[in-house]
Amino acid sequence: MTAQIIDGKTISKKIQAEIGTAAGQFFDATGVKPKLAAVLVGDDPASQVYVRNKERACERANIESELFRLPSSATTDEVVGLVQKLNEDSQVHGILVQLPLPDQVDALQVLDTVDPKKDVDAFHPENVGLLSQGRPRFLPCTPFGIIHLLANSGIETSGKNVCIVGRSDIVGKPMALMLAQRDSELGSQYANATVSLCHSRTKDLVAYTKMADILIAAIGKPEFIKAEHIKPGAVVIDVGINRTDDGLVGDVDFDSAAEVASRITPVPGGVGPMTVTILLDNTLKAARLQQ
Repeated sequence: MTAQIIDGKTISKKIQAEIGTAAGQFFDATGVKPKLAAVLVGDDPASQVYVRNKERACERANIESELFRLPSSATTDEVVGLVQKLNEDSQVHGILVQLPLPDQVDALQVLDTVDPKKDVDAFHPENVGLLSQGRPRFLPCTPFGIIHLLANSGIETSGKNVCIVGRSDIVGKPMALMLAQRDSELGSQYANATVSLCHSRTKDLVAYTKMADILIAAIGKPEFIKAEHIKPGAVVIDVGINRTDDGLVGDVDFDSAAEVASRITPVPGGVGPMTVTILLDNTLKAARLQQ
């Protein structure tokens, strides 16, 4: 068996075009152009690449973007002060704080400062709480991007066993919440899963991953998931982006996994473009909410 590639680049371009049309219609109706403000602290090379990609995606989707830079020596108070100014700026609809922040900056305090109605990453406790109750204001970018990938590939989650490897606040936990809900923005067939959330303390990990109809790897370890972890014919979603001497690799050993899985996302070009796409969608939602 050789797995079929789930092409995140192609799917993201399609959805971004739809967002661009909707943003244009919103501007025609209100005279308001949705705007995303990105806060970048320091000069981390990967973060700078991510921010550039987001700026280019905004241009394609009729969304204005502005980058606010602070030096790597910035204090928590300085970053919080910038976020508070953006909260008060009526022309800014979405605020993105690029992670990771320097060690001396209290990331939780910064993220908690973002106005929940401008929290397009869906990190604020208020938005996490709404998500847990099944009435989200914004859906977290990477998890909802994954659901879009599945939906655009005709892969339903209802009644399926889904195993998520990794319990981060950005991917693992919200992904589990969303898939276990009774419904989703894309329809109930893309919710209602039976979810196993695995992590570094999980005993006999293979026993869980081998049961999965859909396996989502978000553990942050290069090529950790091997063929022996995968149920034959399963769908494999690789969230990982790891920089190695051989270049970018995911959390899945792609070559061996592709011999067992039925569908698989590549790295790069799989989940990454979808994360940016949902950020744009959330910025448009935020602009509508604030009108």
